[in-house]
Amino acid sequence: MRVLGIETSCDETSAAVVDGTGDRVRLASLVILSQDVHRIFGGVVPEIASREHLTAVVPVVKQALSDASLHLADIDAVAVTNAPGLVGALLVGVSFAKSLAFAIGKPLIGVHHMEGHLFAASLEIETAVPPFTALLVSGGHTMIVDVPAWGSYRVLGKTRDDAAGEAFDKVGKLLGLPYPGGPHIERLATNAPPSKLRYSPPMLRRDQTPDGPDYYDVSFSGLKTAVLNSVNERVAKQPLEDADRVELARAFQDALIATLVGKTERAVNAFGRKRVVIAGGVAANRALVSALRERLARGGVEVIAPSARLSTDNAAMIARAGLHRLERGERSPLDLSAFASQPLPGTSA
Repeated sequence: MRVLGIETSCDETSAAVVDGTGDRVRLASLVILSQDVHRIFGGVVPEIASREHLTAVVPVVKQALSDASLHLADIDAVAVTNAPGLVGALLVGVSFAKSLAFAIGKPLIGVHHMEGHLFAASLEIETAVPPFTALLVSGGHTMIVDVPAWGSYRVLGKTRDDAAGEAFDKVGKLLGLPYPGGPHIERLATNAPPSKLRYSPPMLRRDQTPDGPDYYDVSFSGLKTAVLNSVNERVAKQPLEDADRVELARAFQDALIATLVGKTERAVNAFGRKRVVIAGGVAANRALVSALRERLARGGVEVIAPSARLSTDNAAMIARAGLHRLERGERSPLDLSAFASQPLPGTSA
């Protein structure tokens, strides 16, 4: 079966085609158009994002079909992100997908953005299939999920404030780094020697118990404030120098990664999983992936991360999740709407 996927949840306009059945799915094409205009503002401007999607969605979809050497008549269904995300941006993709599905007489499948991320690595790595523990780390979300089967998810923990990617971007801004801050902080931290400055990994304590509300949850607002205080202390004496940025970037990244690794290890041990799948934009952080592999290797746990291209917001993961739901006999009505926030489908507390 061939599914056309469309993704417009934030600042990437993307279209892709996947082809296959079950877990044997091939990525036929993937086009991602990133909106660089937001760099000027140091963050995504929702109104601008929506307008950019309006001008880009048609040519991006045409290019994805062309790259797959297909015509619209060859498509079996249209999958589109309808939650969560920026509502205006989502509505562009949803409106286009509904019109397209109606015009060609093919099923429409609404896809939850975070479920799409769960499927991303499976398009590249055969073993990235359930059961596994998932660490979803993006600009808008941070979640630890137990995945016994596709479509069946148990959310163990999530962020209580800033998502991991958001924390990277905000700390990058504090350090005077370009937007998005994540890649720049990683670059500085990678080249930095172990720092004398250390921040405590947030919400990671030995006295936490599995039945406690903070055993799997994460929080990064306090860590962000700690970096702000460090910056203010140094700026009070002299302007921030490159050596300061390197030291602060390393200390911040070490603390954030320690929390993510510690919380993920707890989930792995609790459910006896032998695979961990990392997904979302922060999955491209090599230090995070390396730290997880080093920590979990002693237990024979495989840590799987998608390529940078499939870590970012992309339509390939949406098409793949849409194919799964199509095979389950699911269809979305033509009055499908967009939602800024929505629970992960198939979840249990």
